[in-house]
Amino acid sequence: MSKKLKIALPKGSLQEPTIELLKQSGFNVYTSDRGLRPDSDDGELDIFLIRAQEVGRYLAQGFLDCGITGLDWASTHSDNLVDLAELPYSRATLRPTKWVLVVPEDSPIQSVKDLEGKRIATEGVEITQNYLDKHGVNAEIEFSWGATEVKVPELVDAIVDVTETGASIRANDLRIVDTLLTSYPHFYASKEAYADSWKMEKMDRIVLMLKAALEARGKVGLKMNLPEAALEATLEKLPSLRRPTVSHLAEDNWVAVETIIEDSVARQIIPELKKLGAEGIIEYPLSKIVL
Repeated sequence: MSKKLKIALPKGSLQEPTIELLKQSGFNVYTSDRGLRPDSDDGELDIFLIRAQEVGRYLAQGFLDCGITGLDWASTHSDNLVDLAELPYSRATLRPTKWVLVVPEDSPIQSVKDLEGKRIATEGVEITQNYLDKHGVNAEIEFSWGATEVKVPELVDAIVDVTETGASIRANDLRIVDTLLTSYPHFYASKEAYADSWKMEKMDRIVLMLKAALEARGKVGLKMNLPEAALEATLEKLPSLRRPTVSHLAEDNWVAVETIIEDSVARQIIPELKKLGAEGIIEYPLSKIVL
């Protein structure tokens, strides 16, 4: 039988962005509406769709070899995991997920110390308890199954919730008192699996491609021909990822320049390059950048 790597992908809000990232990395994952065991075009992968909150536990217990989940959910199992990479992507934006302490705008609670004896609702019970313990505060924590924002102030004094932009918090007339934890997804391995040479190499290859795909996000390639006399001025204007590649053309006194820039910069820099005499300017998308 061929070797298999048991890998967990987060089911829920991170599911689609994770599958899209894997696709950009070269791994096509095929899911169905109800299926929790997706297929892929890599026969060496045995894929499980599992709630992000549970991935770290199953890895730590050795039931799975590796998986993607947030730093927040894996933190309580970190002693039994190998953290192979931080993967800076989120549910809706490129911003990290933040666990925040939230109260109504008119609440007298101004700091963690004001939570003494209060009631807090949250899905992240362990995260909240660790936060209170760190500050020496005793409060009652209740698990929330969702719709946490509607529970203050009638049902609880404060909530600890997840946000990327804070827009929903502001829309509900709430305010953030403190940030407990900032979290991106990470690629984790069980210690047992990472001690296996075949699994370790397979995981390292996957991580390399995931990081290459993330590195390419928001960047484009740019190449052009220009008079050699304009080269110095052109290089001063190019905010390149690495030193641009410069090569001489068959035509005397002309060079070709190729580089990588931020996509948002391209619209500003291309007209400037044209003024400097650049010709045949080509902007092209990137799928991966291996650093």
